[in-house]
Amino acid sequence: MEKFFKLKENGTNIRTEFVAGITTFMTMAYILAVNPSILSASGMDPNAILTATALASFIGCICMAIFANYPFALAPGLGLNAYFAYTICGSMGYTWQFALFAVFVEGLVFIVLSLTNVREAIFNAIPLQLKKGVSVGIGLFCAFIGLQNSGLVTDNASTLVGIVNFRESFHTTGISALLAIIGLFIIAVLYVKRVKGAMLIGILLTWILGILCQVTGIYVVDPEAGFYSLIPSLSSYNIGAIASTFGQCFNFQAIDFNIVDFIIIMLSFLFVDMFDTLGTLIGVANKAKMLDENGKLPRIKQALLADAVATSIGAVLGTSTTTTFVESSSGVSEGGRTGLASVVTGALFLISLIFAPVFTTIPGFATAPALIFVGFLMISAVVEIDFTDMTESIPAYLCLLSMPLFYSISDGISVGVISYVVINLFAGKGKKIKPLMYILAVLFILKYILL
Repeated sequence: MEKFFKLKENGTNIRTEFVAGITTFMTMAYILAVNPSILSASGMDPNAILTATALASFIGCICMAIFANYPFALAPGLGLNAYFAYTICGSMGYTWQFALFAVFVEGLVFIVLSLTNVREAIFNAIPLQLKKGVSVGIGLFCAFIGLQNSGLVTDNASTLVGIVNFRESFHTTGISALLAIIGLFIIAVLYVKRVKGAMLIGILLTWILGILCQVTGIYVVDPEAGFYSLIPSLSSYNIGAIASTFGQCFNFQAIDFNIVDFIIIMLSFLFVDMFDTLGTLIGVANKAKMLDENGKLPRIKQALLADAVATSIGAVLGTSTTTTFVESSSGVSEGGRTGLASVVTGALFLISLIFAPVFTTIPGFATAPALIFVGFLMISAVVEIDFTDMTESIPAYLCLLSMPLFYSISDGISVGVISYVVINLFAGKGKKIKPLMYILAVLFILKYILL
């Protein structure tokens, strides 16, 4: 492992990488429950989707480890799975086989773009200060997701978001939010005391506290409201159900589509996945101090290729776009620096096929504290932004502000790129804008107009 992953060269060891890999898995294991819940709305078998999700995640993580030796984990991404199920297969009326074919083609296009250096060129064209803004924005985005998963943040008719009312529905929403707060304090104290695996310990202790609350009647199971049992179950499910989705992206008898719709759908997948991945790589790599003095990430081509290959393989297995997860930052925060952490995460996804009901029992309020704390760790990059140069800092600010408020990494990058070009161009500093940034700005504007 030392020879392959270069542990000493990267200032890490086997124990640290294992803890990092487990922590990353724990923070993203929710996808095993959420992805089948969303994609099944398209008519696919939930058991098949769960198996495809676990296998696609395993393959993606292994590809990242082998191709790039980075601690970045992959799994079917949120957002695009909803677009897959509710828009393509819902309002547009296309079959899930058609949607899988669109994802497969998108993956092939990604592979071509990765091999021809297009995606690497885009990554390198983004100014360093804007990359810092992306990192901070992803931290805020992580924290916002954590606040939502914990139940602390709720819908509000007048202000859009607000804090939960602990007294109302205390035995479900209230106690979940309270346990998340306790979990956050546990992680914070352990991290301050430099305890290795602070976030993993925090997740497990919060989960255990939840189980105790359920046993004592403080937490009440209410499936209709989305509050399920916190006690692990070893009930089985049908792994072989994947036969119903495997290779169905090539079932052209079930794929009847309008070519214009297909191009628009494929480009939608392409834009969101490309810039979500780029944003995640920028943010997590910056947190891990992997970017060089010019803001470039070594082996970026290999990392992007792993993402692209995983997307196409995932489509063949029967799931929506597989992408690099922002939750990888939790493992990086635990010291993960090599592909060994990704291998551990991938192995746990594979093992989850056997113990799927156990892993899907991990509640959102248990993993939420880790995501909120990761937000704190990543927001520290804000001090690295040069606020004396407003042509650099204003676009970075708009970028980091947009990610959590628009609930999209790719939209945050879009705002950052467009504002960077517009501000610098009209401020008389157009010479420092790289040509590719002009192209990206135009493409982003066209995306909002046409897509």
